[in-house]
Amino acid sequence: MSDSSISATLRDQTLSLLASGEATSRAELVEALQVAPSTVTGLVRRLLAEGMILEEGVGRSTGGRRPRILRLREPEGVLAVAELGARHARVGLCTPDGRLLTTEEVAIDIAAGPGEVFDTVEAALGRILAASAPGQALLGVGAALPGPVDHLRGRLVGPARMPGWSGVDARTELGQRFEAPVVVENDARAAAIGEYVIRGRDSGDMIYVKAGTGIGGCLVSAGQVYRGGRGLSGDVTHVRVADSGGERHCSCGSRGCLETVASGAALAARLVEQGQPTTTTQDVITAVVNAEPAAVTLVRRAGGLLGVALSGLVNFLNPDAVVIGGALSSLDVYVAAARGMLYERCLPSMTQSLAIEASAAGPDAALVGLGHLVRATADTRTA
Repeated sequence: MSDSSISATLRDQTLSLLASGEATSRAELVEALQVAPSTVTGLVRRLLAEGMILEEGVGRSTGGRRPRILRLREPEGVLAVAELGARHARVGLCTPDGRLLTTEEVAIDIAAGPGEVFDTVEAALGRILAASAPGQALLGVGAALPGPVDHLRGRLVGPARMPGWSGVDARTELGQRFEAPVVVENDARAAAIGEYVIRGRDSGDMIYVKAGTGIGGCLVSAGQVYRGGRGLSGDVTHVRVADSGGERHCSCGSRGCLETVASGAALAARLVEQGQPTTTTQDVITAVVNAEPAAVTLVRRAGGLLGVALSGLVNFLNPDAVVIGGALSSLDVYVAAARGMLYERCLPSMTQSLAIEASAAGPDAALVGLGHLVRATADTRTA
């Protein structure tokens, strides 16, 4: 590798570290990049001269002179973000530093295919851009999709509940519509990033589960999302749950998957079988809030089965926290049942200091995560 390519790589890594907040001083850059202090000094000097970064204030001393704080120079404009679900999309605008300006929900049908869905998302984002950020430049676009996503290529890979989407190059599709840098991510991973950002850099290793119409998961370790060999990690929805007591067919073609017993779609289907007028995850939530006995019983069992599926991961990975997000995380009975089963099934040494709780970021978790990802991408592309 030539000196120029090494320099370019270090430059991109430096901008990414500053964008994410993982490093805010020369000393932290030295530690994160594992290079000589003189190399970091040269990089910082060049980025300051180019106007890419700013140096201001002073940080906390760790024994020597108080360090100067480094941060990216914020460009003028906004970031557009959209999280797609089975029945709705949540869209919003972020400032370049990742702060949400506005959000809106629009109805979609993910089974209608990418053309119709992206038309709806494009129209919704265009509408809120005109209303909330008139005349401002669009710096980047982020989309979170409810299926396996090859993050590097921006493609869907065999999504079980998204007919017509397999192999779709979502990044190119959206890039042509918006003419801006585009990031495409799985919805659970985007939400996990948002949760980590909201909780702060000291939140430790975390298993994040997004429990809504479907179920997805993600591991965040040392501030980094674990993506796996092909970038498709986190597909907890198709973990077979031995305690489910049934062999219901799953959308993946198998039987007894977590999706068939603990997802919002599964709960709605079970209630319909019992004669309840529930067709959506929100209907299930409303039934539990209204203390409908059948709904409460099913949701409690579903939360317990989620805990069963996660117990092996907790014993294997020893995380600091298990965070449950998505629509079902608003139901205390669901989260409490998962927590109880994890305490029952996991080794005491694994749960002694384990936090098991509902999402702190709430319904905006994926949008916050997308803002973080899009900002990092836009920063490195303009470097």
